[in-house]
Amino acid sequence: MGIYDITVKDAKGNNVSMSEYKGKVLLVVNTATRCGFTPQYEGLEKLYEKHKDKGFEILDFPCNQFANEAPESEEEIIAFCSAHFGVTFRQFAKIDVNGENESPLYTALKSKRGGVLGNNIKWNFTKFLVNREGEVVERFASATTPEKLEKKLLEVL
Repeated sequence: MGIYDITVKDAKGNNVSMSEYKGKVLLVVNTATRCGFTPQYEGLEKLYEKHKDKGFEILDFPCNQFANEAPESEEEIIAFCSAHFGVTFRQFAKIDVNGENESPLYTALKSKRGGVLGNNIKWNFTKFLVNREGEVVERFASATTPEKLEKKLLEVL
C-alpha cells in the first residue's frame, strides 16, 4: 500500500485522504508539545513559510507514545503551537507511530525507510521526507533540526 491509499484524521476528526498531497513534497513529523525537541516547531514553521509556494507541505502528527509528552487534546495542541511558534502548517489528530495501534501511514513510511534501530520510531520529531511521487526519500532522527535537512529538501523540491 502506498501513502496515497491511506486516510488519516485531521485535528478536528475529519477524514483526510493522503491522495490530497499527490504532487507535493511532504515532511511528515510526529510531534509533542512537552518534548526537548518541541522548539523545532519554530524551524519547521520557517521551513514551511520559505518553501510552501514550491509545493511543500509539513504534516504534523502529535504523538503521546514517548514519556507522555503530548497529553493535551488536539485543540490544546493547536492553540499551543499557534501561540508559541506561529504554526500554520497542517496539524492532524494524535496517533501512535509504533505498536499494535500504529497508524497505517507510519507503517507505510517506516517500511520504506527504517531507522538505526530498525523500523520503530525512537522518539518524537522523527521526520520523513516524501517526494512528489509519494516515495520516502529520507528519514531524519529527532535531533536533526529543520535547518539541517533543508539541503536535502531543496534537492527533492
